[in-house]
Amino acid sequence: MASKKTIKSAFESMMFVWGDPLDVKLAAEIFNINKKEAHDYFKELQEEYEQEGRGIAVREINGSFQFVSKAENTEYIERLCTPAKQKRLSQSALEVLAIIAYKQPVTRGEIEAIRGIKCDRVLEGLHKKELIDEVGRSNAIGRPILYGTTNSFLRHFGFKSVNDLPAIEDIENIIHEDEALDELDLQQISLSFDE
Repeated sequence: MASKKTIKSAFESMMFVWGDPLDVKLAAEIFNINKKEAHDYFKELQEEYEQEGRGIAVREINGSFQFVSKAENTEYIERLCTPAKQKRLSQSALEVLAIIAYKQPVTRGEIEAIRGIKCDRVLEGLHKKELIDEVGRSNAIGRPILYGTTNSFLRHFGFKSVNDLPAIEDIENIIHEDEALDELDLQQISLSFDE
């Protein structure tokens, strides 16, 4: 039979790995000990963690035990788990990303021909953010790199596949609707000043 120290050590590991509350009966069966004995070992662990003032506590939940963080540390945990404000993509990065998404696979030269300006840095930034990747080489002179979007791009923008991208015509309609709304707002503003 395993020693008390070994069983308590194993209970700690089991709680850590299990994540959910660990049932005393299940823990007792693993060591072939009775339920009361297992419960007593869990209670001892709970007291030890409490006495030592650890950041982790052992909580009893309806005949099961689980590791939890100490309530006093909530503020620090929230700071850790609150995601840092993510930087938005610049207008030029969005333009390049849209070209790649709709024309992929596409070379840097083709992107620059559409935009009319160089895009080396933008491509580098999109690659670092794992939104685009090199997907091969073109058969054109110099065998330039072909770029395409990644699974990270799909996740980030909520698409299952590139086939889910809105049609270009739909985007043009949205732009025209936005421009019409802006024009209408300007007319309403000028009318209110005239009154």
